[in-house]
Parts: sequence; structure tokens; C-alpha cells
Amino acid sequence: MKLVLSKPLTRNPDRVVGDLYPVLNLALAALLLIVCMEWIARGSLHDIGTFLFSPARPGFTTLVAVMLCLTALDALFGRHYQSLLVAAPVLLVTAFMSHQKQLYLSDPLYPSDLLFGRQILQLLPAMLKAQPVTAVALAAGLVLAVASGVMIWRFIRMYTPAMAVKARFLRLVLALPLLAGLGSLMEYSHYSWVRDRLNILPMMWDQKENYRHNGFLLAFTFNIPMANVSAPAGYGENTIADIPSDGSAFAVNHSTRPDVIMIMSESLWDPTRVPDVALSRDPMPSIRSRQSGHVFSPEFGGMTANVEFEALTGFSNAFLPYGSIPYQQYIRRNVPSLATFFRSEGYSSIALHPFQSWFWNRAEVYKSLGFEEFRSEETLPAMEKRGIFASDAALTTEIIQTVEAADNPLFLFAVTLQGHGPYEADRYADRSVGVTGALSNGAAVSLATYAQGVAEADASFARLIDWAKNRERDTIVVLFGDHLPPLGHVYVESGYMPEMVATRRAPLDTMKKEHETPLVVWSSRTGLHNRIGTVSPALLPYHILKTAGLGDPFYTGVLGKVQASYSVIDRHMLMERDGSALPDWLTGPSEIPAPISEYRQLQFDMMFGKQFAKERFFPGFNWLNSGNPSG
Repeated sequence: MKLVLSKPLTRNPDRVVGDLYPVLNLALAALLLIVCMEWIARGSLHDIGTFLFSPARPGFTTLVAVMLCLTALDALFGRHYQSLLVAAPVLLVTAFMSHQKQLYLSDPLYPSDLLFGRQILQLLPAMLKAQPVTAVALAAGLVLAVASGVMIWRFIRMYTPAMAVKARFLRLVLALPLLAGLGSLMEYSHYSWVRDRLNILPMMWDQKENYRHNGFLLAFTFNIPMANVSAPAGYGENTIADIPSDGSAFAVNHSTRPDVIMIMSESLWDPTRVPDVALSRDPMPSIRSRQSGHVFSPEFGGMTANVEFEALTGFSNAFLPYGSIPYQQYIRRNVPSLATFFRSEGYSSIALHPFQSWFWNRAEVYKSLGFEEFRSEETLPAMEKRGIFASDAALTTEIIQTVEAADNPLFLFAVTLQGHGPYEADRYADRSVGVTGALSNGAAVSLATYAQGVAEADASFARLIDWAKNRERDTIVVLFGDHLPPLGHVYVESGYMPEMVATRRAPLDTMKKEHETPLVVWSSRTGLHNRIGTVSPALLPYHILKTAGLGDPFYTGVLGKVQASYSVIDRHMLMERDGSALPDWLTGPSEIPAPISEYRQLQFDMMFGKQFAKERFFPGFNWLNSGNPSG
């Protein structure tokens, strides 16, 4: 017994202490890494101490998770601390990306954002041109980071011993099962007693609070499963069969079959709304005189594809995971849209966008939505540019020529590009809109550049209306903005908003101010379709079809039933037709209203389910896809 006990006491203490040094160093490195990561992601050191050391927050769990990851990576690489060369850049860069996204788009970084890295790289030159100091700092930082990485790598290779095979094996045996256990806690849709005891609280309905409470790393991980959309309670064939449908709606269309031109204008907004600032002239007189109401955009400053998704399909982002991008994640099969509806009515359907077809995955998405043709930068003729983007005037000319050349009635959907930010000072040499007021020079120039783009969009719209008035065929023109422009300091300096980005949860008046964009629905036969009010993009198909004199079990039936009671369906705000607000309606104790619940069931069924509804509610889609099952 003495020999057995004396062995570890007399021979192993030095080795035990020696083994503890790397563990302690790794713990300190993990702690420093978490502090830096949270500091960058949050933009300040505020609340980081509470996050790390409060027993009500999962800071210690995050520390253990990072240590386990570093331990496993060291074991794989075979040397102490080499894991930091991989983990530190990855975590710090993603934290930086999250902070930047919050500055410009109000949301933190989600895993799904990594799907459109190519889009970011494509727009990066324009963004950096508008911020040359940032561009220089970024380039210098990149060079410094690469040089530092090489030096640290050489230092580790020279001064840290290689791990023995047994030590590497033991580290993996310890780390991997624990990491797997932590990973199993990230399925937020299922209750976990262990997760609850660790004070890890998934708050998927409020991502800002989710990232604040759980920290960047755990909150980011929670969002990985968002690609899996859970079925609403009770979903099944019987539930869909119980939803009433007006089967005659599709059969009684007596429309004159007008051409329908639907234009989503990039960042179109009314700049005269900026308080205590005067513009030298009204930049949008034509749009203002024909304005039907407003679109309540679910986005701010970007994420155009999510607004486009609602406007074309009549489906709502409110029923999808927070931060998801349907064009990138969910449209992997044929989905009903205005394109499929109009094609079933004998129309041709064409989409136009003067940028590259891969952007937002539009080339594939438009096929799935039923468009016969997508004309992008690759197939359109060379177009005049204003700044680095194709001009609205050139796109309007292309729209007119396309409609005039069509043999059949035409549904044309166009996405403009000229209004895209950033709004650099030298974009327009012939700028005609001046700005005066209590703004810094940089903010005033940014607003003036933006207002000039709005003025040119307005002139293009006026030309389109004048052309449509003189056509023999009836023509419907729908114009709306996808979201407010990313004007940054303009909002803060003028007092329009307290931050450079919109809030996601606020009183209805505040949300309307920060999410409303102009909407025009005009017919050459019946004139302006006014008094629409403020509506979600998902309700636009209803108003378009009603203006065209067309009926459909879903687009005028189901959406008609929804819009009779509600005009805005946002994940945080339901607005009734009388303007009353129902905040947090998805997570509150009250039951979801029946029209909204049926709407949600049908959307899930057609996007993710068995498409039980396609024959009764989407007869046009059913007819087009009868020989090509989309399930």
C-alpha cells in the first residue's frame, strides 16, 4: 500500500504542476478571447463583467465551452496553444461582422448570413469607397493580422513541445463528449432541464436580448438550427381540409387582363420626413401625388430579398425563424407566387434586375417561383450607370421596351438598383437637391446624395406613368420601397431615430416611422387605388389582383380575409385595420387569431409540408406543376 500511494506523492507532483500550466494558460486565453469577442460584438465593455461572473448568466458555461474547443483543437494539431491561431481569428472576425451588421441593419450576425458572403464581397468596394479611412484601416489591420499570425505560429512551433499521443487522446476523450453534450442543449425548441440550470435561455423572439443575455457565441449557436422550420401546432391534412376556400374565385375572373408592372424600388423612402432639415425641392412629387399608402417593411437598411419574398409570394416572414433568409435557405422547390398565378391566367412572366443573377440566389429562386425569364446584368443590354449602379432611367427604358414587345399580357417584376447605399459624396456630379439644417457636413452630403437618387427615381416613375396612360392595353403600375435607406448619422443627428438603425420592438407609431416606405398602386383604366393605408408586403398580391379585377382562392380569398382585419403582420407587431396594435402577438398568452392561424398553416404547407392545399387554394400553381411535383 505504501508503495502504491507513494508513487504519485513522490514522483508526480512536478509533472502534475507542469500539466496544469497549459490548462491555466488556456483558461486565461479563453477568458481573454471571450472578453475581446463580447467587447467587439457589443461595441462596449458594458455588461461583460455581469455576463461572465453573474450566476444568472451563462458566462462560465461559455468559458468552459471555449476551453473545451481549444483543448480539442490542440489535441488535433498536436501542440499546446496552436488552437488559438484558428479560434481567435474566427471568433473575433465573426464578432466584428456582428457589430457591423448591428450598426447598419440593427440585427446581430446569424449563421444564415454566412450564406451570402459573396454578396458582401461584391458590394465591399462600394462600401469602402464611401469610407476611405475605414478601408485603409481595414487593409492595415488585415496585413497586421496576417503578420502577427505568422509570427505567433512560428513562436508556438519553436517554443511549445509536441504532445504525446496519449495526452492528445485523453484530451479528445475529455473534450469531445462534453462538447457534444453542450451541443445537444442548443436545440431551442425543446425544453432542457440542464440548460435551464446553466441559465442558458434561448430568446429566439428577441435576438437582441438573446445575444445580450447568452453572449455572442451561445446565441449564434442557438440560431444554427433555424434552417429547420417547425410545423405549426395541429398541422396536417385534416387541418388544411378544414380551412374554408372559395373555389369559385379562380373560375369567375372577368378581367380585361391588363399588363401588370410591379417595381420594387431600392431604398425608396420619403426624405422630407427627416425633421429640422430642409430640401431645396420636393424630390418625389410624382410619387407623392399618386401615393396609395405605405408598405410596412419587415427590414431596415438592407435584406431586400426578404421584402421581395413577401411581395411575390404573399407569404410572411413573421412565420419563419428570426433572421432567416427564405431566398437563401428555404426555397428549394416550386412555390406559388404572383408569377405562377398570372401564368395560369395566360400571362407571360418576366423578372428584371440590373445586377448579377446569383445575387440573393435570384436565378434559382425565380425559377422556383414560376418566372419564365429572368433578365439580369448578364443578359440585359449595357445600361447607363449613376455612380456604380445601373440607373433607374435605363431600367425604366428596358421595362417599357419589354412590355411593348410582349405578345401576351405580361406580369413584369423589376427590382431597381440606383438607390442602393452607401450614398457617397461624388456619386452625382450634377446633384440638384440641396440640404440645409442641423446636420454635420458628412450627414448633409449623404442625405443630399440620397435625395438626388429619389428625385431620379421619381422622374423615371413619372415617365412610366405618362407612357402607360397612352397605351391601348390597360396597364397597372405598382411601385414600392423595400426598406428605409441606411442613412446612418442622418437619423441620429436629426433626431429621427435614437440610433442609426431601426428598432425591432417598439410602440406602433415608432415602428411605422422606422419601417414605412411609399406605395403606389395605379391603373390606367381606373386610376389610383388609394386609401390602402399601411400594409405588409405580403398583402400586396391581394391589392394587385383586386385592382386587376382578378380573383384567387388564396391571393384574394385567404389574404382578403386577413386584410379585412389586419393590415400589418410583423413578427413583433400585428396591426388591425383600425390602427390598433397587438404587440408580441406570436409569443403572448392569447391565441393567434383564426385568419392568421389559417394563413400560417397554408404557408407552411406550401413551403415545407405536403402541399395538401395546392389544388383548392392554389389552382394556378397546381395546374402549372401538375406534371412536375414540387414536393
